Amino acid sequence: MTAAASALAATSATAQTDPLPSWNDGPAKQAILDFVKRVTVEGAVDFVPVPERIAVFDNDGTLWSEQPIYFQFAFAVDRVKALAPEHPEWKTEEPFKSLLAGDLKGLVASGEKGLLEIMAVSHTGMTTESFTKTVTDWLAGAQHPRFKRPYTDLVYQPMLELTFYLRAQGFKTFIVSGGGIEFMRPWTEKIYGIPPEQVVGSSGVVKFEMSADGKPTLMKEAKVEFIDDGPGKPVGINRFIGRRPVFAFGNSDGDQQMLEWTAAGAGLRFMGLVHHTDAEREWAYDRQSHIGKLDKALDEANAKGWTVADMKRDWKRVFAFEP
Repeated sequence: MTAAASALAATSATAQTDPLPSWNDGPAKQAILDFVKRVTVEGAVDFVPVPERIAVFDNDGTLWSEQPIYFQFAFAVDRVKALAPEHPEWKTEEPFKSLLAGDLKGLVASGEKGLLEIMAVSHTGMTTESFTKTVTDWLAGAQHPRFKRPYTDLVYQPMLELTFYLRAQGFKTFIVSGGGIEFMRPWTEKIYGIPPEQVVGSSGVVKFEMSADGKPTLMKEAKVEFIDDGPGKPVGINRFIGRRPVFAFGNSDGDQQMLEWTAAGAGLRFMGLVHHTDAEREWAYDRQSHIGKLDKALDEANAKGWTVADMKRDWKRVFAFEP
């Protein structure tokens, strides 16, 4: 059973009494329930028509884990290792030399330039169809280093329940992530119930070509087209969704502008942050983290009364595989 199906089954079974069974009773859960009730009662002062019920979610750290490295980067690392036999020069060229040697310090020293080189060789020079197969094959076999489970098991059960609950109340749910759009689209529908056309992410240039056998293809090139992070998120929402959200959930400073854009709209709005506070069941990190840093956005949330979901306090369970 997929994570999406598990969440649906769990939510359906308790929907009559509790649409969010993996959330503890408290201010975060109550804020969600109150908001949804206020915007879905026709004739009420805060009523939002169904076409305008747009909900957006960050992905990394909001819908699934992001530690110790973004899962897409773990994919890129594994791809470089798989391609290494075809590139003997990588044994002496950075950042590949450090990556293949497991030298994290050397890899970090290569900086953004090194990261872009790794992403380029692992994500480009192939058709979009080939890339989709590569991603799905990797997800089928790769395991998270801490939990020793498929990466797709590291999906937050409370957030899955939330997306199903919102859709049951007439909302249309979108992913708006800094992650690669073509990395996410092959699996988001199966795991989250969110179809590929409702995924907004960073993208590279794709070029239409005719293959040697006369078939049309889309080739992934090593050029960045759009970065869907920070101030890029409201731009992506405007470009690909065309409506300002009434509901937005993130977990880091990279989501701050998305939440600000949501908050600036007319009428009742919901802005939420996942705060990673549970080192035992997941991780505890915020202001000093090298992944998913939550600093300025947390200050703004506290100042403006946004909802902060404290993982340790507000979630009964983090993952579906918990007992």
